Amino acid sequence: MRSVLVIEDNEHNMYLTRFILENGGYTVIEARSGEEGIRFAETHRPHLILLDIQLPEMDGYAVARQLRINSELNSVPIIAVTSYAMVGDRERVLDAGCTGYIEKPINPDTFITQIREFLDVAGA
Repeated sequence: MRSVLVIEDNEHNMYLTRFILENGGYTVIEARSGEEGIRFAETHRPHLILLDIQLPEMDGYAVARQLRINSELNSVPIIAVTSYAMVGDRERVLDAGCTGYIEKPINPDTFITQIREFLDVAGA
């Protein structure tokens, strides 16, 4: 079974994401902070990482850059899930090391399809 690490500090967003992913057949690993997310990525080696950009203490940009330093995680897609939708935000996310971008609020009808597409592209 494919695993997805969700790095998200908002309980409602975590619940919704976990619900959709588990119903889609994925194992969900939850991290509530950037530091915890990095640690879990290194120990669990997920197939995909969903990363909130607006995290306390260590934002998602810093988390993505830190994850990309680890050569064993280079092939793991990191998808930013964020409400940032201004001009230039997508480029900032990609420059930080993210593979892709999904805007919040997530659409429950299309979210699992987006996840599958990212995994298929990565061959995960």
